[in-house]
Amino acid sequence: MLFAKLVTLDADQHHVPDLASEVPSLANGGISADGLTITYHLRPNAQWTDGQPVTSADVKYTYEQIMNSANNVVSRHGYDMVASIDTPDAHTVVLHMKRVFPPIIDYFFGESDEPYDVLPEHVLAHVSDFNTMPFNAEPIVTDGPYKFARWIRGDRIVLTANDHYFGGAPKIKELQIKIITDANTMVASLQTGEIQVANNLTGPSYHSLANDARVARLAVVAPFYDALMFNLARPPLDDKTVRLALAYATDRERLDRDNEYGEATVGSGDLSPFYWAYDPAIKAQPYDPAKARALLDADGWKMGPGGVRVKNGQRLSLLFVYAQGSDLARNIVVQVQQMWRGVGVDVQPKSFSYAQLYAVAQDGGIFLGGKFDVGFYAWISGGDPDDSSQWLSTAVPPNGNNVDRYISPRMDAAQHVALSTFDLSVRKRAYAQIQRLLVDDVPAIFLFYPRQHYAFSPELKNYDPNGIGEAWNAADWTFATQ
Repeated sequence: MLFAKLVTLDADQHHVPDLASEVPSLANGGISADGLTITYHLRPNAQWTDGQPVTSADVKYTYEQIMNSANNVVSRHGYDMVASIDTPDAHTVVLHMKRVFPPIIDYFFGESDEPYDVLPEHVLAHVSDFNTMPFNAEPIVTDGPYKFARWIRGDRIVLTANDHYFGGAPKIKELQIKIITDANTMVASLQTGEIQVANNLTGPSYHSLANDARVARLAVVAPFYDALMFNLARPPLDDKTVRLALAYATDRERLDRDNEYGEATVGSGDLSPFYWAYDPAIKAQPYDPAKARALLDADGWKMGPGGVRVKNGQRLSLLFVYAQGSDLARNIVVQVQQMWRGVGVDVQPKSFSYAQLYAVAQDGGIFLGGKFDVGFYAWISGGDPDDSSQWLSTAVPPNGNNVDRYISPRMDAAQHVALSTFDLSVRKRAYAQIQRLLVDDVPAIFLFYPRQHYAFSPELKNYDPNGIGEAWNAADWTFATQ
């Protein structure tokens, strides 16, 4: 809402220009024939909300801050493929790549799995500590369709229309983003008209609104998965046999049926049907608790007191973390706890706020800080199927999103192939190999690929999410009564 991307996606998942005036491509010369030079042309009418123009210097400055090791960022993936940036004029940005990196359009201030926004150099050039600067909580100068007004902690964020937005003044003059952490409260607020939009609804919440005439619903195919993530750095989950047994002990189809009402696609690897690289032929382990018991028996985990397996005096007991306020997470944890108990595995659930779960490693995040055995994990990727920031050996936090601490030379090699060419056929074969490795090595159990669920007032028009988010056309939203 507050900041523009260089390139975004429309509702049909096509690249469309945002802050850039066109999408760089091989066809228009924005991507050089060798793939090593990427040229962006900025919109000449783009300006910050204080009236200053948005320039190529802002783009270069923000890139430099992302790459500054003093600044806490989740990942520099994609940006670290840029060798240098030229700014021949105020509206031209030229990237010189270290090597071919086909997802660059989605990564460089685009729709990546770790999206960053271009920042105003003239406002922030004097800042010495990006990690604690007031701008993080009060971005007073922006370039998107809306301006920051105020943040009422724990309640709402208020935005007002940026009438000088390069895409045209937004039709809705004020947005109030309510902070609602409980799924039932969100549904009730929507039904009473207290809120007009609810996004990222879980399957149970979305299903509960099926017959409510006061609410319109939208389910969008998304680059999204729900998974049980294993921490391979902590025994006994460093043992592949234990992970494989847990996969056989997990009834994914039942979890989809009970929690997503069969609307999701049962998972195998991490790439959903949103992507051209999705391969429906790759299947995960079937539900087979007898196979799970046999694997654990053969691995030396024998039934002990209370029906919990023991090996070398150690009980097979796992800390299972999940998000507070999520009806889906709560339901999944209870069901998985029952399934795994049936094969002799004890589960100790513990909930955390979303902020705690997903905070960066430097700030003590549960996932990125490795403070878990198993976790219910929801992940939305970007516009390109590149998943290397999650699975490369070099992407273990704080250097990326490899929260599983999964180290595999075969995975590293497959990722290298997938990122070495713009040839989609070569990349698709590489991603098939990547998905098979994720199934075989079981760093996670991919439960299902949910659709992105939205519910909103039927009076709201032009609300058209792209599968990753909904703000790409926020300036066009309007109410029928306007």
